[in-house]
Amino acid sequence: MFQLIELRNNVGIIPSVFKLEQGRAIKEILNTKLANKVLYPHGLCIALHDILHIGDSFSFPGDAGSYTSVLFRYIVFRPFEEEVLLGRVRRSSPEGLWVTLGFFEDVFIPEVYLQAPHKFDTEENCWVWEYEDGGETHNLYMDEREEVRFRVVKVEFRDVAKKKGEAEEEQLPMKIIGTISEPGLGLLSWWKEDNI
Repeated sequence: MFQLIELRNNVGIIPSVFKLEQGRAIKEILNTKLANKVLYPHGLCIALHDILHIGDSFSFPGDAGSYTSVLFRYIVFRPFEEEVLLGRVRRSSPEGLWVTLGFFEDVFIPEVYLQAPHKFDTEENCWVWEYEDGGETHNLYMDEREEVRFRVVKVEFRDVAKKKGEAEEEQLPMKIIGTISEPGLGLLSWWKEDNI
């Protein structure tokens, strides 16, 4: 789920942060530049782990800042395919279920990856698993904020250059596609054992 990647970057240090120790200034600049951003093809940047090497600094004529080549490791979020994760139902639409992990909200479970048989309840605006047990059908609702266990099918990356007329979902730089169509997956309340 979380990975450590090694990156190299030329970090520009503006004169207003010259008063800081160089390593601290570089850490602040890298976290400001990368934290909470999607870096293709690595994933969602979380935080700087450590700096491995700080190169020589140089400056350009007419520019008061300095530039330093830095080799560092960064923590990124990118789940692998087949990984099982826990989240909460964020919202439902006729196309599928949107899930949040708390720090990442772009998890989508398409209608074809829901437990079958299922239906979309337009009055409740949520999906319903029509669970059959011994000839009886039980409607199990997938309400907002319910905990859900899902398996990652794939992670999609997209260039998010702003284009007029695109829907919000089409502008996501990183989207996780999940499934709950297997035993043990879905809302946690479906699979709780009775306390004896």
